[in-house]
Amino acid sequence: MSSLPQIQKDILASPHAYIVLQRLQEALEKEKELRKHFYEIIEENRKMEFINGEIYFHSPVKLKHNEVNGNVYKLLDTFCVENALGTVGIEKLLVPLSRNDYEPDVCFWKKSRAKDFTEDQMQFPAPDLVVEVLSKSTATNDRTIKYEDYEAHGVKEYWIIDPTKQTIEQYVLSHKKYELIFKGKDGNLESIAVKNFKIPVKAIFDKRLTNKVLTELLK
Repeated sequence: MSSLPQIQKDILASPHAYIVLQRLQEALEKEKELRKHFYEIIEENRKMEFINGEIYFHSPVKLKHNEVNGNVYKLLDTFCVENALGTVGIEKLLVPLSRNDYEPDVCFWKKSRAKDFTEDQMQFPAPDLVVEVLSKSTATNDRTIKYEDYEAHGVKEYWIIDPTKQTIEQYVLSHKKYELIFKGKDGNLESIAVKNFKIPVKAIFDKRLTNKVLTELLK
């Protein structure tokens, strides 16, 4: 019993354990039905996610969010295409995990995992790298539920980008837990999941610098 997660220990220690488990099962069955409904109504032209039994319809993003998202995608995709490293997705690729469904802002699958993807595929496995750009409506989920879910499902690397403060946090899996290995707005960011991908942090927030770095990556 000592190896069980604390939440399981707490339930088993309660005299109401069977009642709690029954109610949990009922709630999860209702959630399962709602998730089926989510798959039926999800639209290609609208960002939607299913998180802990709720359907999230995302509102339009601010320009600064869009530019940061685009800069990260251009840098990653250009590098990965040039070096045949794998597949990079942006915003509308659905990643179903055991309980929740996400559409990461940017994500990457290494070549060995992406080789069987098809052009008509609409659902994808947990990526090797996920990038989430914070907004007022998504910041809490990005830092809590998604963080825990990506960690639990073996996403090797997770970037959280704040477009207002122009900072990036880089988390890497270590012994099945995320370790913060970089946080800041200066210096260079070197990916663990994307081999040899190294860029100035400022290139993420400055489109002109993004283009200069792209030129360097293509040399």
